[in-house]
Amino acid sequence: MIIIDNTIVSDDIVKKQFVCNLNACKGACCEEGDAGAPLEMDELLVLDEIYDSVKPYLPQKNVDVIEKQGLYEVDQEGDFCTTTVDNRECVFALRNENGTLACAIEKAYLDGKTAFKKPISCHLYPIRVTKTAVNEILNYHKWEICSEACTLGESLKVPVYKFLKEPLERKFGKEWFAILEQAAKL
Repeated sequence: MIIIDNTIVSDDIVKKQFVCNLNACKGACCEEGDAGAPLEMDELLVLDEIYDSVKPYLPQKNVDVIEKQGLYEVDQEGDFCTTTVDNRECVFALRNENGTLACAIEKAYLDGKTAFKKPISCHLYPIRVTKTAVNEILNYHKWEICSEACTLGESLKVPVYKFLKEPLERKFGKEWFAILEQAAKL
């Protein structure tokens, strides 16, 4: 494990290899699982603020769910997560013409409609962050739907932390990432 300030980074994040392969998985992480995307407390307000900018990107069924159930809900562990459509896909997911799921929030961001890219839990995946009273613990989440991403990462020789440089810097800062990168070389 690597300890940087109040974070504990599992060895798998440095040793395992991963590159998202949307052609293979079709964005299954946006609809598989037992709840929507985990949200940090400050993201709740952000979602409220950006909803009007994201709404035009959403399928009508998703808008209907949001208007009935809201943008987020509490999961079984008592944490906030995005609302889901039919207990499956994230309410912000949309399907493109080839059936691949994409994020409406990210589409709005790429079109310059919002400064918020997407929930950090989505941006960091396959890293999952667990918060304790004093630390944030970063673990690699192995999920069968990402097996092709592991294969692609291995063929390209890209460790998880390098694939996720942008979201790691977004969450923890460039200096933190530089320390992680240095520690990974040891």
